Amino acid sequence: MLSTIDLFIILAYFALMIFLGFYMKNRAKKSKDAYLMAGKSLPWYALGLSDASDMFDISGTMLLTIMAFLYGFKSVWIPWMWPVFNQIFLMVFLSRWLRRSNATTGAEWLKTRFGLTDKGVGQSHKVVVAFALILCIGYMAYAFVGVGEFLQIFLPYERIKDTFPFLNHGEAAFTAGS
Repeated sequence: MLSTIDLFIILAYFALMIFLGFYMKNRAKKSKDAYLMAGKSLPWYALGLSDASDMFDISGTMLLTIMAFLYGFKSVWIPWMWPVFNQIFLMVFLSRWLRRSNATTGAEWLKTRFGLTDKGVGQSHKVVVAFALILCIGYMAYAFVGVGEFLQIFLPYERIKDTFPFLNHGEAAFTAGS
């Protein structure tokens, strides 16, 4: 059972997040630049740090925990092989470069870099769209697996299957379909 101070801290955190959400929503309504890049008021290093922080999620945290369990203290060095240097590159180099280009989306960056009339622009557009769709599906699958693994601890299937009727038919439908 949570104590009163624990409940207060949790409620204060939720209230702060709701307040910040409404505050940032009002700031982001001004323009596309305000929505995507904080109105270009962030310094380049904060923009890079923001991009780097987008890379953290529950699945990655679980992976690091598993590696710590398997490899012990030496697992601390595994993220230094790629993710840390990738984020440093994004913070130091790419964020300043993107700010100078005035591009806020991948499509704008391609237009800035290659123009609209060059040979191969149509093909590059198709490749980028296909890559974006595949990446979105992959990220959603990655998130569902990560969140599913995390939530099954708190919401075991056996406890909730009677609450949600569609969960009970999955095994029968799968068996009948195969």
